Amino acid sequence: MSQPPPTSAFAPTPDPLTLDREITHQHFQAGDNVVVLKGITGKELWGDPMRVVAPSWHTPTEENGWRLHHPTGGEQSFITAHPRYLVHVSLHCPDCLIHLRAMEDLLLPRFAGHDGVLIDCGWYTVTALGQLVHVADVRASR
Repeated sequence: MSQPPPTSAFAPTPDPLTLDREITHQHFQAGDNVVVLKGITGKELWGDPMRVVAPSWHTPTEENGWRLHHPTGGEQSFITAHPRYLVHVSLHCPDCLIHLRAMEDLLLPRFAGHDGVLIDCGWYTVTALGQLVHVADVRASR
């Protein structure tokens, strides 16, 4: 996950994998470095790098979540997210690597040939309470 290029595009894209991901709250710990995958740049996925800070209730899903620190998040430098939205970047975690590879297999062929363009797939929004929520979780009223 490298820095995204300056040119960006918004391409609402279905994400059939994240909501079916079975990752428990205990999979992550305070201090873990994670990424929230948001799209594609060139031939790789990109997302927002964050650090897991503390357990926190994820109101949109009514499940245990994690409070995250987003170092370049500006007004939203601390948000709460559901564990299934997160992927380890600092550990060689088999569960996260499997999810990452599945997302690559799904998305990279779809956007082949868009080098130099950051593609935001439009999967996430942040609520007024600082809760990161996947658009499919909003639609499912979880």
